Amino acid sequence: MQTGVLLGFLGYFIYACSDALIKALGPSLPVFEIAFFTALFALIPALFTKRREDDWGAIFVPRNKTLVAVRMTSGTIGGLLAVVAFTTLPLAEAYALIFLLPIFVTVLSAIFLGETIGWKRRVAVVVGLLGVILVVRPGFREILPGHLAAVGCALCGAVTVIVLRKLGPTERRITLIGSVIVASIAVNGVLMIPTFVMPSPEIFHLMVGAGICAGLGHLIQVFATRAAPANRVAPTQYSQIIWAAVIGASFFGEVPDLVGILGMALVGTAGLFTFLREEERFKWSWRTPLVRNRI
Repeated sequence: MQTGVLLGFLGYFIYACSDALIKALGPSLPVFEIAFFTALFALIPALFTKRREDDWGAIFVPRNKTLVAVRMTSGTIGGLLAVVAFTTLPLAEAYALIFLLPIFVTVLSAIFLGETIGWKRRVAVVVGLLGVILVVRPGFREILPGHLAAVGCALCGAVTVIVLRKLGPTERRITLIGSVIVASIAVNGVLMIPTFVMPSPEIFHLMVGAGICAGLGHLIQVFATRAAPANRVAPTQYSQIIWAAVIGASFFGEVPDLVGILGMALVGTAGLFTFLREEERFKWSWRTPLVRNRI
């Protein structure tokens, strides 16, 4: 089990590296182009997650076409919004807002699935929103498009989790993963055409690295969940906010102030508590993508 948990930390560190490389690409390429090439190169390591019994053709033959289409839409939009957030906000700040995902899952579950929310999860929702206020500080700081994009990414991830609750027992795994990658490549490939910028040799390695790290992180998570129960591996994703703070400070000069750190801590704590409560009820650990909507 210890090996699986350590692999979980490693995988999410590599994910954070991917997001840092995406941030580095921000000044050089349009967001659609970054999203396209990240998904394209992420496909290379992801190919190694295919099991012997999987059929590539299953990607294009879903059993539930409507819900898979919703999954593809939320995953593609969420991945694009993540790129906007990472390229316009400090890394740790973007993660703090994206980590609202479990709280959004709780709210959407109550609205669309009629689930009862206990007082503990209600308190977690309030604490999470308080954390967001401390991170964004509306009225004291300018609210940027990246803030809205990060919240939108969290909302798309929550929609994905709700859909996967329905699809998980019946849909093939290769369909759930492969359909989102194909959709992201296709949609962003079309949208990037009007503003296409030829990547220079100086940034090509960043572009390849962002995609390879995203796919490699996913591959390591697969091995992690084979070495340990998914509910032990999944909480390691909250280490991403630490990786993001370290990488942001080291390479981008992003040092959050004490109020921002407190807000991030509140959002992370509320999100982790909500995640663990949802895990007790629905065993959703393998279905929680957080910022990994593009994989």
